[in-house]
Amino acid sequence: MNPRHARAALIAFGVVGVVDLVSLAVGHDTGHTLAKPLLMPLLAAHAYLRGGPGLLVGALLCGWGGDVLLLLDAEPAFLAGMASFAAGHVCYLLLFGRRARAGEAAPRPRLDRRTAAAYALVLVATVTLLWPGLPAGLRVPVAAYSLLLTAMAYHATRLGPVAAAGGALFMLSDTLIATGVADWPQLPRPDLWIMLTYLVAQSLLVRGVLADRQDPAADRTVTSGSAPAPP
Repeated sequence: MNPRHARAALIAFGVVGVVDLVSLAVGHDTGHTLAKPLLMPLLAAHAYLRGGPGLLVGALLCGWGGDVLLLLDAEPAFLAGMASFAAGHVCYLLLFGRRARAGEAAPRPRLDRRTAAAYALVLVATVTLLWPGLPAGLRVPVAAYSLLLTAMAYHATRLGPVAAAGGALFMLSDTLIATGVADWPQLPRPDLWIMLTYLVAQSLLVRGVLADRQDPAADRTVTSGSAPAPP
């Protein structure tokens, strides 16, 4: 761990994020094109320097791949970008699963069922509403990606409210992208809202994972490989 360098990477991420968002707000395409590819590597560097797990760094770098590919205005690039983000969600799912198996969070079956039902309802409603407006070649990929994204967001709730908020905002950000693909009416400067929700989502997921790793009880559990004793 290198706290000073980690803080510098986080500050750089914040500065570049502001540049990117301002560029989108004023319609400065060059600023967005230059800033966007720097964002996830800086956040990944912060996570790495804070001692974050490899799966977290991998998820962020997959997000970087998706970010770069989505800068290209072509359907093959869109599909490749979606695949890169999907790989990032797999990294998050594996990470959340490991934390859950280590026993960091006490299970709450009733809450889990209600949360799962809510996410399932959102998934079905979103795909059903978007389906008619999506190009035929994107319908199945978007539906499959939406399932994976929803699973990631749901399992993020295992790490607490910060990671849960990150997962939910990731869903919102990608839903905004999908509504554009489906030719729905858009807010002014739609890319601004997509990037804003996306950057906050990734930041909260990183914060949630790093905070979870810093839990002394969690660290003891991972080290010993045994479940924590009940209170």
